[in-house]
Order: sequence, then structure tokens, then C-alpha cells
Amino acid sequence: MFGRLMTAMVTPFDEKNELDLKNVAPLVEHLIQSGTTALVVCGTTGESPTLSHDEKLALFSEVVRICAGRIPVIAGTGSNSTKDSVQLTKEAEELGVDGFLLVAPYYNRPSQDGLYHHFLTIAKTTHKPIVLYNIPSRTGVNLQPDTVVRLAQQANIIGVKESTGDFTQIAHLIAKTPHEFLVYSGDDKFTLPIMAMGGAGVVSVASHLVGLRMSDMIEAVQQGDLPRAQTIHYELLPLFEELFRTSNPVLVKAALSMMDIQVGRVRSPLFDATSEEKSSLRRVLEKVINLDRVH
Repeated sequence: MFGRLMTAMVTPFDEKNELDLKNVAPLVEHLIQSGTTALVVCGTTGESPTLSHDEKLALFSEVVRICAGRIPVIAGTGSNSTKDSVQLTKEAEELGVDGFLLVAPYYNRPSQDGLYHHFLTIAKTTHKPIVLYNIPSRTGVNLQPDTVVRLAQQANIIGVKESTGDFTQIAHLIAKTPHEFLVYSGDDKFTLPIMAMGGAGVVSVASHLVGLRMSDMIEAVQQGDLPRAQTIHYELLPLFEELFRTSNPVLVKAALSMMDIQVGRVRSPLFDATSEEKSSLRRVLEKVINLDRVH
């Protein structure tokens, strides 16, 4: 439905740190040409906590317009308020998005029953497909496999973006959910092992920079060519790790700027990469992407 290489798209800002809609089209075209099979808009990498309700709607509308049905657009409409998530989901659906990414509610740390009813309430307001998003390092709560199994009984909850890095949990999740339920890696460096376990693919950050090579790695896994997949994985691993030396999306935005793709800076309370971080990132880019020069 959404393919195997979804990109969690950064949000372009202008020199005043306002939403920069004019630079959305070049970014989207770059990602499509780089092998992205679906775009996740206003996720963590899109700095959703700092975007206003109206900014999110404007961004959803613009990406839907630009994609024009070429690849699916998945709207990040989850929050720690069930009521607000329902409202944003309804409004985004009216704009023509193809599905939704719903993060586990952050800060208020609901129980597993609370998580179940939160997601189910939102899912029942739309017929569009939903991917759950489990990232305890940011939310403070872990969406446990048994809860996901319960939620998978809702027809339009089709998958989960799993960002725990807990492979025992991921194994139980894949084993217990229906065969058609999609488990996506939420971390680039875990794409290969999660796919080897039966996962569907990745919601990627690094695909902004190395999408075609990630597509090759995913294709190799599908074809059973593990040595080729391993080779690509280890070639890209330094970049996967480098992009998360500090809070995402600080360094992927810096990397895009070095490659002349204009997306602006991050919004406060995130802060620009230090000179040391930029120097380290530049070295990795020059090596991994084989660029003669990055800015």
C-alpha cells in the first residue's frame, strides 16, 4: 500500500523560520526521484511539535497537490490529545491525504488500555489506512505488542512504525500480528534486520540523502540476496549513525543544505548543528555519498 521506503519528510522553513511552501516542491521531487515510495508529512522529522494546526494543514495540502497521486501522502496527525488528533485527522482527510501516522501520546503516559482506546477512537473517524508510531524514547510510553495485536483487529489500522530497537519485542510483534499487518523500522540502521525478521520496510530519514541505495538494499532483501544487502547496509551505517549524533532532524537538515537542497534551519527549542557536528557530518557525507565537495 505504501511501499517499503517511506520518507519522514523534513519541513522546509525560510530565513525567518516560517513555513516555506515554495521549497516543498523541490524537496518532494528530489525524494520521489530518490526512490521514496510514500511521504510521511509532519512526523518527528517534520518537527511536528513546533508546527501550528494551520501550518500542518497547509503543508498537507501542498504535498498532496505536488504528489498528484504519484506516491501516497501520509499525514502525521497524532498528538497527546485524542480530541485534537481526531479533529486534525478529519481535516487532513478532507485535503486528500492517503493515510495517517499516529504517534503514541507523549508526556501524559497513558496505560495500555488508554493507548488502545486513543488509537481506536481516531481510527473510527476515518476509512483511510493508519500506521501506528511507537517511539518510547520521545513519548515516554511503550506501545506493547499485545496492544498492537488488539488494534490490528481494526480494519484500517494496517501497520506500525516501530522505533524501540528492541528486537525481542519486534519479533513478538511480527509473530503475533496478522500476516498482512505491516511492521516498519523507525530507524534506518535497523531496516535490514527488521526486514529479515519479516518486517515491511522503513520510515526513513537517511532516504533524504541515499534513497536510491536504500532502495537497492531493500530490493536485495526481497530477492534473498543477503550478501548484497549486507554490503549496502554496512556502507551506509556510518551515515545512519551520524544523522542521530544529536536530535533529529538537526543533522539531516544540515546535510541537505550541504547538498544545495534548501530546507532551512530547525525551529526552537531545537538548535543548529555545532561546527564540530557539521565537520563530522561533512566527512561522512564525502565518504558515504562519494561527493567531491559538500558546502
